[in-house]
Amino acid sequence: MFEKFTELAINTVYDAQNCAIKLGCSEVYVEHLFWAVVNNAKGISLRMFRNSGIEPDKIEEDIKSYVSPTSKSFVVVPFNNEFKDLLKQTLDLASKSGNSNILYEHLFYALLNSKNSNIHQILDKYEFDILKAKDILARLVQKKIKKISHPEGEESSEVRKIDEIYKNFEKSAIFSKAISKLTTSGYEIMGTEQIVSSILENSDSELTQILKEYGITPQTFDEKLSSLKSRDAEFAGKKIVFTPNAFWVMNKALQVAKELGSSNVLPEHIILGILDVKRGIASEIFKEMDIDFEELSERIIKPIEKQMPETLIILKLAKEEARRIGRNVVGTEMFLLGILSEGTGIGAKVLNNLEITLKDARKVVEQIIGYGNEYFDNEIAFTQRAKNVLEKAWKLAQDAKRERIHSEDLLLAITSEPTSLAMKALGQLGVDAVEIKYGILKELEN
Repeated sequence: MFEKFTELAINTVYDAQNCAIKLGCSEVYVEHLFWAVVNNAKGISLRMFRNSGIEPDKIEEDIKSYVSPTSKSFVVVPFNNEFKDLLKQTLDLASKSGNSNILYEHLFYALLNSKNSNIHQILDKYEFDILKAKDILARLVQKKIKKISHPEGEESSEVRKIDEIYKNFEKSAIFSKAISKLTTSGYEIMGTEQIVSSILENSDSELTQILKEYGITPQTFDEKLSSLKSRDAEFAGKKIVFTPNAFWVMNKALQVAKELGSSNVLPEHIILGILDVKRGIASEIFKEMDIDFEELSERIIKPIEKQMPETLIILKLAKEEARRIGRNVVGTEMFLLGILSEGTGIGAKVLNNLEITLKDARKVVEQIIGYGNEYFDNEIAFTQRAKNVLEKAWKLAQDAKRERIHSEDLLLAITSEPTSLAMKALGQLGVDAVEIKYGILKELEN
């Protein structure tokens, strides 16, 4: 059974056994597992416990009230029947959520479902919101299974750590304004409403002028905001650095920024994130104002497209290359074709200097992955390997203190993935990573 447990999940079970031994119990009870879950908590789980004042030492004392020790000392103690049943429940939870492994979160979730233990009484003592915690955990363990016929693997959702989102958002010009509004509101945790209010304060920007055409002004937004009786729409669980919905919006904003060729998160990206995610107070206000989300998104993107960001053009061309051969997913090989098709950037120049043409590259790519017959209405997805390349290109642009991701960033990022289809294609075209890196360096020096 334990071969399916992740390392953290196994350590949590072992800690439960050690807790039972320490407290002098003849069996391992579900209450001991609860202590181990608290003791091993990380990330969102840790924040949930901290927000309710739940700590391992306190839980150990609580357990003593419900589980009586024996006069004997034990080196090894067995699981009692309730504990065994709970472990079986984790197998069912993992299967239903599409996971092949049992995670720490499955143990936590199973504990919250426990009917015959004293867990609920202990949690009630700390005013822990069990329903909201279960909702968060269900989201964390849910694995979307989507078949994508591509050698670089299936698409995966890009979810960032809170600290990384905070770090990127801190660089934004609207950060200090949002903090100020947060302080004035009396809340401690930033939500989508403070972010949007801060964006609207810049009345001279092209974005605020577009939003104004849709009736979204500082006045109308604040009026709607003041009429709200609660902040429930903003929370999927306990409070964290950002509200959960602001977290998802900012996560999407980061993804949008990269795909639009920017190395910074701009107000436009945040609004596009809200319109895409459709969560939180700001989204609810937009809905009340009868905003057409799709139409507004197109209006915001149009001025960005007019600026002709190199990476945005390359990614669009990469998608067109995928469509051309009947594919509904973009891998690194399509990035390569997109760079060549764009034709004017340093990336294309380097490849052309190495005598690589779009026509030749297309032939090699078609030989590697073949033609598909997929029909697709929705946006074409990126493989995880392609997302990794885009992430590395983003960081290269940031390190170079450039506002935009350039074609050379994307090409250099491709060379850092030696087993990618793009590098396989380049290898068949007689070019290696060293030649590409040297070519980029030479072009940048000119």
